[in-house]
Amino acid sequence: MNVQELIRVVNGSLITEPNVQSLSREIKGGCGADLMSDVLAYAQPEAVLITGLCNPQVVRTAQMADVSAIVFVRGKKPLQETIDLANKESIPLITTPLGVFEVCGRLHTAGLPSLETPVSTSD
Repeated sequence: MNVQELIRVVNGSLITEPNVQSLSREIKGGCGADLMSDVLAYAQPEAVLITGLCNPQVVRTAQMADVSAIVFVRGKKPLQETIDLANKESIPLITTPLGVFEVCGRLHTAGLPSLETPVSTSD
């Protein structure tokens, strides 16, 4: 799935500057988190990050974790500072009126797997 397809599946709107490179970027799976430490610890590269957190740290974390795109849920839109940083780093930002559960369900139904590293349950 690419970013353009992702936008359609989540009924989203692109809030960063559109360009061919960012819209055709491949999304290999998903990760939902509001704790950026969880993203750094568990997200695998080329995932879409689904979050309700809208500050610039989300973009910085996405860059470090090699996240392909960020979806802000519940109609949230980040401040211009965050949008500017995402444009500079070529990370597409998308907003959707849907909640986290609905977005994850739609993406999973569309064939995207989880790209969160499983937590070990061994003692």
